[in-house]
Amino acid sequence: MAVGEASFPAMPVIEGLRLGTARAGIKQPSHRDLVVIEIPDGARVAGTFTRNAFCAAPVIVAKEHLAICSVRGQGPRYLVINTGNANAGTGEIGLRDARATCAELARLAGTHAEAVLPFSTGVIGEPLPMERLLAGLPAALQGLDDGPVGWHEAGEGILTTDTRPKGASVIVPLGDDSVTINGIAKGSGMIKPDMATMLAFVATDAAVEQSLLDALLRETVDRTFNCITVDSDTSTNDACMLIATGRGAEVASEEAVRGFRDGLQRVMTELAQAIIRDAEGATKFVTLQVEGAVSRREALDVAFTVAHSPLVKTALYASDANWGRILAAIGRAPVEAFDVSRVIIDLGEVRLVEAGGRAPGYTEEAGSAVMGREEICIRIDLGRGGQAATVWTSDLSHDYVSINADYRS
Repeated sequence: MAVGEASFPAMPVIEGLRLGTARAGIKQPSHRDLVVIEIPDGARVAGTFTRNAFCAAPVIVAKEHLAICSVRGQGPRYLVINTGNANAGTGEIGLRDARATCAELARLAGTHAEAVLPFSTGVIGEPLPMERLLAGLPAALQGLDDGPVGWHEAGEGILTTDTRPKGASVIVPLGDDSVTINGIAKGSGMIKPDMATMLAFVATDAAVEQSLLDALLRETVDRTFNCITVDSDTSTNDACMLIATGRGAEVASEEAVRGFRDGLQRVMTELAQAIIRDAEGATKFVTLQVEGAVSRREALDVAFTVAHSPLVKTALYASDANWGRILAAIGRAPVEAFDVSRVIIDLGEVRLVEAGGRAPGYTEEAGSAVMGREEICIRIDLGRGGQAATVWTSDLSHDYVSINADYRS
């Protein structure tokens, strides 16, 4: 189940970057479940990772290898991603297996192990089926492709409970030249990233200095992937990687940085929203816009309090215009000196609340009509300041419970 129609976009070639997949049988023999991304020499790579204290073995190893590459002045050359098994909660065995995966791919590709960054997604607490995973690496390397097929198959190869691959692409004009930004992501449940998304891989042919690449990734992640939530759970395996091959136009001037930032935000916003549209059991795509806050943090706190409320989410699923649940959630948000008489709540074009109570013109019929839509916008004006934030979330359905109850079976 997913909200709205979606088609995987045609991805332009990013010179020097290739993607390959294999069916390694890590969980299901018929599915692509192993992906290799080959990065050209001289490219720059930035990454953000989960802040979960039980971060997975591949997260630990990827961060270690990224730091080693930085010290050596040579960027990573390969990313390797498996689905079906998170390699999280696996202790020293998990670290050994993540490092062994990097070492074997490095041997096959003729590079050093630290030039390989590993990523995993799937069931937590089970050891990787290393024999099958390692046996699948040659096929993934042999299938390396720089065109739309490579991107689409890689988008399929990183899925878990997702119902469809998620991709986005833009061409950004930079003066007389242009650069391409492509991205894929996966995520459907256990979504409240607190750094990135479940897994996202974005690449561009732009030439971007490392410090700027790092800053742009952090900034963009904070306003896209860090603004989505399905179930308020932060995964052990979250990672978002940004690769700049340097084969295209340089991003250096203020105008070029501004244009590139806008393009990057478009790609990541589209990927983040695609995750919510494909959230486990989702029937609604919900935008929460909070304005009139003292700070952006305050606006986010209010938005997430509403987005995480099981009562609000089940009302959305039932198309029940029980606006009291929204009001109550806002009222328990961590806001100091809250003057509720200044709060305005709109459901789509329908005014729900003003002056501390139900808006005079509100009717149940009008509220129910908006709640019955697949896409719903809830706007909240706190009347306290000039800061705002937007969060995207989904409803909570019977299917969400079933999917997660049956996940390991």
